[in-house]
Amino acid sequence: MSKVVYEGWMVRYGRRKIGRSFIHMRYFVLENRLLAYYKRKPQDSQVPIKTLLIDGNCRVEDRGLKTHHGHMLYVLSVYNKKEKYHRITMAAFNIQEVLIWKEKIESVIDQHQEPQIANGNKYVSFEYKSGMDNGRTASSSDHECQFSAQEDEVDAPSSLLRRTTIGNGPPDSIFDWTQECDSELANHNANNQAFSGKHWRLLQCQNGLRIFEELVEVDYLPRSCSRAMKAVGVVEATCEEIFGLVMSMDGTRFEWDCSFQYGSLVEEVDGHTAILYHRLQLDWFPLFVWPRDLCYVRYWRRNDDGSYVVLFRSREHENCGQQPGYVRAHVESGGFNISPLKSRNGKPRTQVQHLMQVDLKGWGVGYVSSFQQHCLLQMLNSVAGLREWFAQIDERGAPPRIPVMVNMASSSVSSVKTQKIDELSVPPGPSLDQTNAASRNSVMMDEYSDEDEEQMPEAEQEACPTKSDNDAKRTAPKEEPFEKIDLSCFSGNLRRDDRDNSRDCWRISDGNNFRVRSKHFCFNKTKIPAGKHLMDLVAVDWFKDTKRMDHVARRHGCAAQLASEKGLFSLVFNVQVPGSTHYSMVFYFVTRELVPGSLLHRFVEGDDEFRNSRLKLIPSVPKGSWIVRQSVGSTPCLLGKAVDCNYIRGPKYLEVDIDIGSSTVANGVLGLVIGVITTLVVDMAFLVQANTTDELPERLIGAVRVSHIELSSAIVPKLDADPS
Repeated sequence: MSKVVYEGWMVRYGRRKIGRSFIHMRYFVLENRLLAYYKRKPQDSQVPIKTLLIDGNCRVEDRGLKTHHGHMLYVLSVYNKKEKYHRITMAAFNIQEVLIWKEKIESVIDQHQEPQIANGNKYVSFEYKSGMDNGRTASSSDHECQFSAQEDEVDAPSSLLRRTTIGNGPPDSIFDWTQECDSELANHNANNQAFSGKHWRLLQCQNGLRIFEELVEVDYLPRSCSRAMKAVGVVEATCEEIFGLVMSMDGTRFEWDCSFQYGSLVEEVDGHTAILYHRLQLDWFPLFVWPRDLCYVRYWRRNDDGSYVVLFRSREHENCGQQPGYVRAHVESGGFNISPLKSRNGKPRTQVQHLMQVDLKGWGVGYVSSFQQHCLLQMLNSVAGLREWFAQIDERGAPPRIPVMVNMASSSVSSVKTQKIDELSVPPGPSLDQTNAASRNSVMMDEYSDEDEEQMPEAEQEACPTKSDNDAKRTAPKEEPFEKIDLSCFSGNLRRDDRDNSRDCWRISDGNNFRVRSKHFCFNKTKIPAGKHLMDLVAVDWFKDTKRMDHVARRHGCAAQLASEKGLFSLVFNVQVPGSTHYSMVFYFVTRELVPGSLLHRFVEGDDEFRNSRLKLIPSVPKGSWIVRQSVGSTPCLLGKAVDCNYIRGPKYLEVDIDIGSSTVANGVLGLVIGVITTLVVDMAFLVQANTTDELPERLIGAVRVSHIELSSAIVPKLDADPS
């Protein structure tokens, strides 16, 4: 029986063969499993322009923001992973409508992924809906929203350099300070560090805001760069409304940001990253102090709990050189964290955090200490401006204001220094009469039947034992006795070193550093330390080449081949890093044999759809700069949902090629890390997600810690011809 899941007017967005983009209003219909669009609202027997059958292999890709003649469009792309060139791309002038479509399409995809068939048996996944636990806001830990596929019929201009180091992410490293600030869990989760004395202290209360100062000293920054400061306040508006206002650079910004003078778009890198020029309006002795301006990269994302993250960091750009009469300030890190709160008296409430760590440069910073703090507080007061702006708005049902910016005139560096920037112009917006009203609040589904919390840092695990931890000890999985494998015969080109301060090496990470689902997770959502690994990590290879390296387990003499000769089974994870030089970090896990009928055995012998729905990664950065630690976070991620994974089944091994380049946002996270990789210590744990009581508790396949990796230590592998 025909059932219309959702329908409405949307923007048909794409790029013609001649390279020019186009937008048309089309009527989209999601009926049963069929997504189609028409030139007008369909009548009986009307043939659609294009259709796409939705099944478990489909993916909904968030393409972020696209600029078209000065107007900002939120773009969504739907495609089948087996037929990537057959896709439908749609867009809207507001983010709410895009979120509704994303939710509806993903719900259809999930309906065709729930029944998992493996070895002839049917397994129905347990699904715990987020947002039903103690009234908390919905939050999914498997962050599909942070990783989405990169391919699209809308090709990015080849002339744009999306990053200066490796891959196609943001141009520079950007601190994501928001990962430690879970606003909704601040009063409920003992593991939350957002306002702990360890990192922040309350400096003052001003204009209804709490002003915090970071306590951690940063030795690699100049003395003129202030400590990070953040303002925290509550605004009576939805996250979408605030996000739309924060992203705008038009005349509306004057009404709530007292430090804003002028802003324009320098370069649109991708749907989530842009380079902006920004002039500051500072009121500290303007007759004696030169005004400041900024050129910075802005990155944004939407989390599964409905919160928005907007991040800033300064960078240089050839079309945005020094401007006459201005001192170029430097933003080390900054941005907004916009998180939903429970409504009160029927009014939506949102917590807004605004963080800035800036070096204003110039003589005033060195001689007058109050100059920097005064100007920083003026910028942070924009949170109070947001609160008052929404408090004086009556039409709460109006869609969010569209962020409109204009490109700076492209010119050489020398010409930029001698010419003034064109005045900001705001072209009239298109008519929205045909667009479907999107005043509804969109609630994201918990796509992956998980609500994993972020992993607790090691020090916090030791210092904060709780009742759930004590219960977890009683329900921790029992370790099966097994015969030790002689690991001395295995080796990779990246050396193993178990010392704490070693560099350019790897070691086995303690499984108890990671928390996994307990036996009773289906009922009380408790987690326990993971304990021992199911497989032994025997070697790590660090490769580079001019092209992507697939099926590395076929390489003669590698750990997987050696294990096969000894009758052992190997699971190989090949993490592929794209760029002008492609890198691969390969982890070889070995065991004597797989237990028939076990979850790991079903994963190895199952089909790709089952594998994609279960393979999970838990990351952590125990050592590294603060901004990178918070950017990577410690939230579990279903890899098959986030990026493209290719599975190669050998006679005695399974290789998983994890293509980071298949996701624009995963590339963005990579961009935060790759530039400072030599300063980082990174933990990674691989496991198969358990969804039913029969599969619980979860067990780690294995975990690894890589320390201070050098790009120069990677080698070019000699790969045999792929028999496939």
